[in-house]
Amino acid sequence: MKIQPVLLAFLALSTLSHAAVKLPALFSDHMVLQADKAAAVWGWADAGEEVKVSISGQTKSAKADASGAWSLKLDPLPASSEPQTLAIGEHTIADVLVGEVWLGSGQSNMAMGVKGANDLEGTKAQAVLPGIRVFTEGSGSAATAQTGSKGAWVVCDPETVERFSATAFFFGRSLHAELKTPVGLIVSAVGGTPIEAWISPEVQRADAKLAPFLEMMKKSRESFDEAKAKAQYEKQLAQWTEATKAARAAKKPLPKKPRDPVFTFKRKGDIGGLFNGKISPLVPYTIRGAIWYQGEANSPDEKAPFYQAQLAALARDWRTRWADEFPFAWVQLPNFTRPGNGWPQVRDGMRRALQDVPKSGMAITLDVGDAKDIHPKNKQEVGRRLALWALGDVYEKSVPATSGPLMSGTSMRDGKMVVSFKHAAGLKSEGPLTDFEIAGADGKWLPADAKIDGETVIVSNTAITEPKHVRYAWKDNPTACLRNGADIPASTFSE
Repeated sequence: MKIQPVLLAFLALSTLSHAAVKLPALFSDHMVLQADKAAAVWGWADAGEEVKVSISGQTKSAKADASGAWSLKLDPLPASSEPQTLAIGEHTIADVLVGEVWLGSGQSNMAMGVKGANDLEGTKAQAVLPGIRVFTEGSGSAATAQTGSKGAWVVCDPETVERFSATAFFFGRSLHAELKTPVGLIVSAVGGTPIEAWISPEVQRADAKLAPFLEMMKKSRESFDEAKAKAQYEKQLAQWTEATKAARAAKKPLPKKPRDPVFTFKRKGDIGGLFNGKISPLVPYTIRGAIWYQGEANSPDEKAPFYQAQLAALARDWRTRWADEFPFAWVQLPNFTRPGNGWPQVRDGMRRALQDVPKSGMAITLDVGDAKDIHPKNKQEVGRRLALWALGDVYEKSVPATSGPLMSGTSMRDGKMVVSFKHAAGLKSEGPLTDFEIAGADGKWLPADAKIDGETVIVSNTAITEPKHVRYAWKDNPTACLRNGADIPASTFSE
């Protein structure tokens, strides 16, 4: 049958209209929608076009504005492991679960895959977990805030699990086991990156506490000679190429390739670039909360003092973007050999930020690091401790503890300092109670004799009759001997 020209034109227009609805990559097969919250759905279409969204017996619609953007919120859905279909315009998204969705972000220790963690084969053998899905954001840094995500939802199985973020996966696996509900993990992390890259530029510039930091970064950028660094790198690269050829010919280990200093400088000196490129595209996908593992790149002594304010700014910024004060937890830097005060100072900044950020938590990991490896392999315990916080504080389940001991105050008694703690039930020490120090008004730190008294620790030194300051585990690689009854170590602190 011959198709009339008018009908051809109509079909062509229908096809164009049919293809007009575009969606973020987050809305794709195997996705997990957040349960018990009004889940956001959004995308782009022709200006003025009405877009219908349907799932589980409900249908919502929204009209695209002049720029083509549209958004709506679904009525809250109960958790369900039964695969459902989500229809958005002409798009049909299959195998959709409803459960708990968490965002995991940070630098290399969040990006580090299960493949690099302990007991890979054991993890794979127990990874037939179709109720766990992971979306890894694949976009890069950007100069302006982006809207389009890049990635795909991947169902957990023995073949896919090794590519998942280890910290996020072991956290999610614990939630999945205890809550008996699907878990979706959105991972957006980049190795070697500082926290200032993950906070929107405008928020940082408006924060008076960060003004000295931004000025320091500005001077650093101005003093960086890009041409000189590039020329030196090209020379090193040429030498490396020749050395590699010689090593291959001699069947010897290959030399390590030099890093591009220009690329490294721009990545580490970028203010807000990763927020623009890797967080902004995820907004406003509805989540239960966020977990954060970062701080290594901010441990140089000159940067470390700002970490408390930066971490609080990051949590505040993200919550504002999502218009949701969702729970937010972070991993405290573990034990590691890093000379200087920066490493413990970042740890203490993380502890102090708990006071600045409501509905927050911290996984203390002073005992599961590696003195010689900045990427410790025991991510199972890191994920478990994050999950203890979430299960106890967010989901109100009964858990042994949601944190290790946190210093809550000091007082004087007979010339000695009495240090009080929260989360200190069953306070104990594994071996001698070391790593406590005290100082008088002169600020000179001396090792302290320490004794546990209930949920407090009494510290003293006969050379200091009027102690004014106390600190604990103020080292890069402390012994982490002070613990609570749940066997979680006490946090580094300085007061």
